[in-house]
Amino acid sequence: MVDGALEREGDDSMIAVTRLVTFADIDDVNDTGQVSVSARHEAELADGSRVLLLDDRGWGSSQDWAAESVEGIQETTRMVVGPDEPFDGLSQEDMATDHWDSLQQTLQRQGVVIDAAELRQLPHDIVLSQRLLARLGANPDTNPSS
Repeated sequence: MVDGALEREGDDSMIAVTRLVTFADIDDVNDTGQVSVSARHEAELADGSRVLLLDDRGWGSSQDWAAESVEGIQETTRMVVGPDEPFDGLSQEDMATDHWDSLQQTLQRQGVVIDAAELRQLPHDIVLSQRLLARLGANPDTNPSS
């Protein structure tokens, strides 16, 4: 097997993981005019398909949407999908190792073979939904990613 690749059943070819993508959208649960964002973290494969890594992330803020920016949303989105901040005497590196190992195991359960160290080095793009960009007053036709 080749690292960073998906082996399709009945097919000897492998499909490589090319990047990590986190999709951010307005969280409709709290439509109070205050910032509330959901985040879905995925691994994108060379054939364009994606494998779900995390779909239980997001955050809220007591500030209004007018006080938020595209860059601020991107930065917070990147933070909420991990690695988490250290606690109980763990180091930042301990947290990072646990995070990348967990994502690697999630991919492995879905048939994607990749080393956690390789996964950690992949580009990570943040994609904001059209309605989130519109809420921020950004041009929805140009979706920045970083």
